[in-house]
Amino acid sequence: MQYSYVRNCSGSNNREATFSPPVVTIPIVDLSKPEAQALIVKACEDFGFFKVINHGFPMDAISKLEEEATKFFSLPTSDKEKVGLANPFGYGSKSIGCNNDVGWIEYLLVKTNSQHTNTHTLHKPEQFRCALNEYMGAMRKMACEILELMAEGLKIEERNVLSKLVMDEESDSCFRLNHYPACPEITMASSNEKNTNKVGFGEHTDPQIISLLRSNNTSGFQIYVGDGNWIPVPPDHTSFFVNVGDALQVMTNGRFKSVRHRVMVDNVNNPRLSMIYFVGPPPSEKIAPLPSLVLGKESLYKEFTWFEYKNSAYNTKLSDNRLIPYERIAAS
Repeated sequence: MQYSYVRNCSGSNNREATFSPPVVTIPIVDLSKPEAQALIVKACEDFGFFKVINHGFPMDAISKLEEEATKFFSLPTSDKEKVGLANPFGYGSKSIGCNNDVGWIEYLLVKTNSQHTNTHTLHKPEQFRCALNEYMGAMRKMACEILELMAEGLKIEERNVLSKLVMDEESDSCFRLNHYPACPEITMASSNEKNTNKVGFGEHTDPQIISLLRSNNTSGFQIYVGDGNWIPVPPDHTSFFVNVGDALQVMTNGRFKSVRHRVMVDNVNNPRLSMIYFVGPPPSEKIAPLPSLVLGKESLYKEFTWFEYKNSAYNTKLSDNRLIPYERIAAS
């Protein structure tokens, strides 16, 4: 909490609490540095979130997919719907999930291990499919690198204990393109008031292990840091952001925190385009605290399969705390 002094009408000084958001520096991890392991662990413990630089991701893969995604979302709605309506994979607009959550958004959700999306219905479908596959392949590689650095930072002997879940041919990872169109409903209030924002994607945590996010240079992404405070994350189209998901919170026995986040549409003219790779384990994988992380400690969570948890998560509201039914002891 920050305090400021204000003068009242009588001329005396009263200290009045002003609930200004705390000054928070987004953790930055340089993957080319030897201290990356320790920085990742610290960021996951403190925020469940960090920014990745010097990642070695091919920039041409980014530009190709961004170009193809921009073309796709500029199509008439009837053409976009030809790839299949989201259930959950496919094209969706405004409706998020099956529990009446809505946002100022349209999206394309695809599996990473199949050709699920009917891109053949698009003009020049091969270009879109190739751009998707190239990007997702590079994402998978980077996800494995980050997960192995996490394992090393946690002093886990089996370096690939997390990354092998991504490399498994049954991995339930998925990829999402989110488009937040320019919103004509946003109006500028008086100079003494804040802009009127609109919810693009409501507050939630990701159920998977981690998710890797990249966007264009339009703002709107925010993370929750407690005490009612939401912190805007400055966009950086050359970097990636990593969210800790619910599954990783369980696997680290609550040491890493699944970050609550949202997107607010706060720009009248500039649309936001984001690309998110969600790292999911195989459906049959048993999710529980890793044995090496509970030595001498009590397990905070009951064991469950990823299939069970995913089905449970998708039947809840976005803002729900989905882990509560699986807690043995409330995680601090």
